Amino acid sequence: MSQRLSADAITLKYDARTISENLSVTIQDGSFTVIVGPNACGKSTLLRALSRLLRPVRGDVVLDGRAINTFPAREVARRLSLLPQTSTAPDGITVEDLVARGRYPHQSFLRQWSRADEEAVRTAMAATRISELAGRTVDELSGGQRQRVWIAMVLAQETAILLLDEPTTYLDIAHQIELLELLAELNRNGRTIIAVLHDLNQACRYATHLIAMRDGRIVAEGAPADIVHEQLIETVFGLPCVIIPDPVSGTPLVVPKGRAAAQATHTRTSQDLRT
Repeated sequence: MSQRLSADAITLKYDARTISENLSVTIQDGSFTVIVGPNACGKSTLLRALSRLLRPVRGDVVLDGRAINTFPAREVARRLSLLPQTSTAPDGITVEDLVARGRYPHQSFLRQWSRADEEAVRTAMAATRISELAGRTVDELSGGQRQRVWIAMVLAQETAILLLDEPTTYLDIAHQIELLELLAELNRNGRTIIAVLHDLNQACRYATHLIAMRDGRIVAEGAPADIVHEQLIETVFGLPCVIIPDPVSGTPLVVPKGRAAAQATHTRTSQDLRT
């Protein structure tokens, strides 16, 4: 498979604090890549670097064969789109107007608003089921509704690569699955998806490629069925668990033991060793 986006030996810092050092990763075209790991392990920082929001102090993020920082911002926005963890809408802006801002990278002095822009906005709103909210102001919506509006704006951007940082935040379980199904459909239709998710079982079910991080480094990566096992989950999350097949998808299903169960297992094992 080919790749349009990669990171080559990058070091990422916030001020004097190093988050990741000498980190390399390749995003295969057409993949649904999900990054998982404990809090503060560098997941979102890596996503920010891949989207050009954070410039590495060493190494390069490469987009279409060039260091991403050599592209004008508008050109990057025509090639990839990012949904960050938190976004703030201008006061009083309507849902339709906010989604329409996703078309900004496609506008220029010579190319003003067109039927193609209108159709992109309509399609994005329909896909996220917010068409009936078009005339309402964003600040009067619930957290879940606002999240779907932001996702619609990213979809309206119509880029081949989508990066999403915890996109299921504020969504109830039904809307989480609805969103992940939408992303999976976009992926099947040719879009490259890169997302940070906290739910391991959702990551295993929907990802074609999983990246597990801890302490700013990649511990394992590959297809979920190939890399997700009890030892990996305990190494990355410090979580004793068992892995069983998901009864619906057949993908790995992580079942936490919990402290009491883990202690009971440890006690039984110790007794077995003594007998």
